[in-house]
Amino acid sequence: MIFGRVKSLDAILATAEKKALHRSLGAFQLTMLGIGAVIGTGIFVLTAEAAQKAGPGMMLAFVIAGFVCAVAALCYAEMAAMVPVSGSAYTYSYAVMGELVAWMVGWALILEYAVAAGAVSVGWSGYVVGLLENAFSIDIPDMLVRGPYDGGLVNLPAMAIAGLVTWLLVIGTKESAFVNSILVLIKVAALTLFIILAVPVMNMQNFEPFSPLGFAGVSAAAASIFFAYVGFDAVSTAAEETKNPQRNMPIGLIGSLAICTIFYLLVAAGVIGSVGAQPMLGPDGAALAPGSVELTKACADNIAATGRDAVVCSKEALAWTLREIGWPQIGNLIGLAAGLALPSVILMMMFGQTRIFFVMSRDGLLPAVFSKVHPKFHTPHVITILTGVFVALFAAFFPVGKLADISNSGTLFAFAAVSIAVLVLRRTDATRHRPFRTPLIWLTAPFAILGCVYLFYSLGYDTKMMFLIWAAIGLVVYFAYSRRKSHVGRGLTEVHEHEAYEELDPPVPGTK
Repeated sequence: MIFGRVKSLDAILATAEKKALHRSLGAFQLTMLGIGAVIGTGIFVLTAEAAQKAGPGMMLAFVIAGFVCAVAALCYAEMAAMVPVSGSAYTYSYAVMGELVAWMVGWALILEYAVAAGAVSVGWSGYVVGLLENAFSIDIPDMLVRGPYDGGLVNLPAMAIAGLVTWLLVIGTKESAFVNSILVLIKVAALTLFIILAVPVMNMQNFEPFSPLGFAGVSAAAASIFFAYVGFDAVSTAAEETKNPQRNMPIGLIGSLAICTIFYLLVAAGVIGSVGAQPMLGPDGAALAPGSVELTKACADNIAATGRDAVVCSKEALAWTLREIGWPQIGNLIGLAAGLALPSVILMMMFGQTRIFFVMSRDGLLPAVFSKVHPKFHTPHVITILTGVFVALFAAFFPVGKLADISNSGTLFAFAAVSIAVLVLRRTDATRHRPFRTPLIWLTAPFAILGCVYLFYSLGYDTKMMFLIWAAIGLVVYFAYSRRKSHVGRGLTEVHEHEAYEELDPPVPGTK
């Protein structure tokens, strides 16, 4: 199971001890960080995407995606507690399965973090534009708030928020945990208010037919709605900044996932029961692709014929639902809450991306300039700015559903790799101290692996091909550059890769 050079766990842990970041996060803060990273575009926006693919069956899709994340979270918890250093799945893979697998995981994490940040930027844009149109009667041309795949030209608000978050990450502050906790409370309060208003007016007839497109539709929705759970693993990138990580990392990972799952099911039930969630079908009886020009036209035709919109057409599903059931001002408040809180998710994803790049650069797999630290702000400004540029471009030209699916492909690959790593390490290093042991490991880890494969298979053909092309590019980069420059390959296993690391004082995830 070992592919190429391995950076031993002892060397990795020695790195953390010699050049450790300040440990300041406890279990509560980690749980808040996890909730802050998870609750975002997935539930605020992709509810409509899931409804278009599965109708009311998206309830089952939430359960399927949540189960896969739960078993993967247990595997993550064992690795994060045992190896409490930055790098997440990349670092774990390097220690257990070797440099080539680690490189491919790190390369896939670009899809998870950077593309996900673009997706959340697009989701933020939908809510802010909806708020401006409904609360202030400001009409913004679709050409400027939708990408080409969505019937527009460019999504300027999404680009703007990505640029703003990049700037905030470059300057960095230390008040991050407090700021993030406030934003988490705003999001949780918004979802709680939605549940209180929507669930009591449910009509059970809206749940029929429960699965209009069969289990294939539910599987496709689960593969997309998986994005709603992405982010809990980003907590592991803060492992070096966690007090008592052997205890607090598992609590933060699993606790945040459990809380978010409960919210998701209640919110989905509120949407389906109050306004219905049947997919729009084409002439051939198949569901129109979410975010497609065809769906946009079908939504316009439906409004012309019936005088009302549908939740599957909405760019701000929760706010739209509340307006439909007679709470327009509360719907606007939900839009305002999303506008205020979603940038924290963008920031968390971009933070995770830059720290993954930083660790890969520290290992020599990426150019040293990527770990260059700003002399005043003590942040890796070069890679942060580069990441921000790509996130802004993703957000400008692609719809949220397409970005979410692409992000999911990279995430599923990383989750599967961590689950395999836990199994391998149980065999190759069985005596190592494990502060947290994954329960029923020989059932839990295989379930996680098979679940990731199942959800990846359920993604669209274009998404799967894009992932394979991205992986092929990664292999070319590795053999053309990274393999020659690798510190492990050159015998540099001690901590002397980049003196800049000593100067790095990164903001805690969720900072402004």
